[in-house]
Amino acid sequence: MRTVAIVNYGMSNVDSVARAVEECGGHPVVTSAAAELERAAAIILPGVGAYPDAMRNLRARGLEDVLREQVVERRIPFLGICLGMQMLATVGWEVEETRGLGWVPGEVRRLPAVPGVRIPHIGWNEVEITRETPLLTGIESGVDFYFVHSYHFVCHDSTHEVARTPYCGGFTSAITKENIFGTQFHPEKSQKRGFQLLRNFLAA
Repeated sequence: MRTVAIVNYGMSNVDSVARAVEECGGHPVVTSAAAELERAAAIILPGVGAYPDAMRNLRARGLEDVLREQVVERRIPFLGICLGMQMLATVGWEVEETRGLGWVPGEVRRLPAVPGVRIPHIGWNEVEITRETPLLTGIESGVDFYFVHSYHFVCHDSTHEVARTPYCGGFTSAITKENIFGTQFHPEKSQKRGFQLLRNFLAA
């Protein structure tokens, strides 16, 4: 059973992610301790809330360097969920300009206003696969996943996008770069298909 570190930096419901990981056959460890991140076979960065607060909290806990060492240098499989995916970007523009982790070139911007379309985007919506990836193995293109967000990840390199969602003109809803994966939607809240995605990640 793989040990999966779920990063606790005070900005998400880590318990729901931990339960989903356990249900999918992993051994979840909710932590903000460097030593536990260093022992993990995989790492998940969840998140709900504002981008600047998330980056400040992560840095205040001294987690940026240890995460970079494990994920970028040692290439431990990594999954960012919702705000956790957005934090992978170079920069975010929510409230104020904020430097992100910079692991996947891109920026985080507010969903564009479209007449009759609600922001924040809350609820189930299609995820259309644009590029094959092990993360989405066994998941058909166009099925629904659960979203809660007002901002989205804009890839600077289109090869990192693996799925899009047709809301507010369309936005990137999943990304990959080598051992790094990200989903704008919440797999832990997306029932059968979300759990399939988590099992795929655990097998990465």
